[in-house]
Amino acid sequence: MPYIPPQVVQEVKRMDLLTYLKNYEPYELVHFSGNTYTTRTHDSLKISNGKWMWWSRGTGGRSALDYLIKVRGYSFLEAVELLAEKANIQPPLSVSEHEQLPVEKHLLLPKANRYHTNVFSYLTGRGIDAEIIRYCMKTGRIYESAYYHNAVFVGMDQQGKPQYAALRGINTDFIGEANGSDKNYSFSISAKETSDKVHVFESAIDLLSYATMQKLDGKEWQTEHLLSLAGVYQPAKEIEKSKVPAALTRFLKEHSDVKEIVLHLDNDCAGRFATKAIQTVVPEKYHVKDQPPTKGKDCNDMLCLRLNLRLTKREKSKNQKSSRQWER
Repeated sequence: MPYIPPQVVQEVKRMDLLTYLKNYEPYELVHFSGNTYTTRTHDSLKISNGKWMWWSRGTGGRSALDYLIKVRGYSFLEAVELLAEKANIQPPLSVSEHEQLPVEKHLLLPKANRYHTNVFSYLTGRGIDAEIIRYCMKTGRIYESAYYHNAVFVGMDQQGKPQYAALRGINTDFIGEANGSDKNYSFSISAKETSDKVHVFESAIDLLSYATMQKLDGKEWQTEHLLSLAGVYQPAKEIEKSKVPAALTRFLKEHSDVKEIVLHLDNDCAGRFATKAIQTVVPEKYHVKDQPPTKGKDCNDMLCLRLNLRLTKREKSKNQKSSRQWER
């Protein structure tokens, strides 16, 4: 369990929800009326005069910390870590309820730790091949952050410049993104040579798990493109009005030779719905295949089960939840 200094906790508790959303999740903030705001996900949650209230659930608070715990379901430690990590990347700006802030476009990566042993052990413990991890570390795609020792997965543009970074706790359920991350450039590994096929995954770890399984099968894991979507893709309620995921749109534009898209999204309701949406809205010139994991919830589950490795507590919880959803 990471140690968080008391003064950091005190600073985290002082961050109000409006400041947090304007600085770090501007896409989630919706102006309701006057000095009142709501969120895109929960329209019954109102923010006004330094407080917030989730009317449909009868709960409220003042701080962003309260919001992450009561609304987003984070544990106290996870919420403190998320806020502290973001504040460590860029100190939060105090804003008034009437002030409009420009969205930060410059990627601010967490400082890298001198050694990356914790991340290396974490990923190998989840079954990822050591050679593949070393390749990603050598090319700057994976490293360990200095302060909280999170795993950092970097997405780059065609010139190799970082444009996106996903943060993942090693010993906690913390998941976040570096401030200024551009989801058009999520974690990916392009084929060494020209390829007409791209494999698509929800997360970087699923991508690395698939690459590992290719290697276990005696195949060259860099013959085809590998792309993650930086988390769960959320289609529109009316599926035909959905948009192609931003990362996939950008990748297809930059790799004109691609003719086939292979989807390896999760075996849960969100993953199946996302797969259906992508199949519906991708241009007809592409051949789209659905190849979900044959065992477990995701590709890392499949790899761990294949190697007889224990699933993480996080994955066990997700599998149980997924099973309950499908039983309904």
